[in-house]
Amino acid sequence: MTQSTVTPIACLLGPTASGKTAAALALAARRPIEIISVDSALVYRQMDIGTAKPSAEERAQAPHHLIDIVDPADAYSAAEFRTDTLRLAAEISARGRVPLLVGGTMLYYKALTQGLNDLPSADPEVRATLDADAARDGWPALHARLALVDPPTAARLAPNDSQRIQRALEVFMLTGQPMSSLLAAPARTDEAAAAWRFVPVALEPSDRSVLHARIAARFDAMLASGLIEEVERLRARGDLHPGLASMRCVGYRQVWEYLDGAVDFATMRDKGVFATRQLCKRQLTWLRSMPERVVVDCCGGDAVGRAVRAVEDVIGR
Repeated sequence: MTQSTVTPIACLLGPTASGKTAAALALAARRPIEIISVDSALVYRQMDIGTAKPSAEERAQAPHHLIDIVDPADAYSAAEFRTDTLRLAAEISARGRVPLLVGGTMLYYKALTQGLNDLPSADPEVRATLDADAARDGWPALHARLALVDPPTAARLAPNDSQRIQRALEVFMLTGQPMSSLLAAPARTDEAAAAWRFVPVALEPSDRSVLHARIAARFDAMLASGLIEEVERLRARGDLHPGLASMRCVGYRQVWEYLDGAVDFATMRDKGVFATRQLCKRQLTWLRSMPERVVVDCCGGDAVGRAVRAVEDVIGR
């Protein structure tokens, strides 16, 4: 793959509530783009309010991909995202249009740009066994079990982080090797990825308190728009539970807890806002580990216009 055949793809990244959708749609008014979502929550159908999913009107302004592709009872991995995104980028480019990545799930972006480690796929039988063990003994007990076989991974996980504890134990049970060792091995890349040069344009706040205020206002708007009723409908299906990746999304797990009667409304609201702020902090940490990124202050004047110009610098004017 020669340098001349490598096509740049702009990746409009940023924490929650940083204005990514507004910037992407402003660009769509100027250029023939198709948006590839880099968001692990937007993949789920029936989850619209709590994910701040682009509206039908917004999606009509430009084709959107990797939204509403998975049932909430199912999983969608970073490996699947990588495969789908590389395929979509080629298809969009072949149509003479411009692919634009937009989102804030940094694990997806890392898998796309740095390749994948040789971790095994999920195994339903192993997961069912671990779920049964956790139901009997509790997740802290499984965390202690993990500490015996993979101390580095256990050290960075909270004792009740069920999703990550389960995955780390699953990997060990399937491979006989600690996940920390497998992750330390060189990642696999492929020819499909070598066709592209991914350029991150990061919407970051110069004043984090501004973003925190936006997060609180947006969560309140979600509640006013029917987030509780949305979670009630999901619960009524009967096949969903808090252990699923979909129901662990920020906002959904707090409302589920409220509907269980474990917390009151005010506590649920405060926990939802706090969890979103923590998500924002993690996203910014990921972003700031990318020295190659182009930074746009999402709190400054004309942030949308500056983000559009930064993207156009990548894809060409």
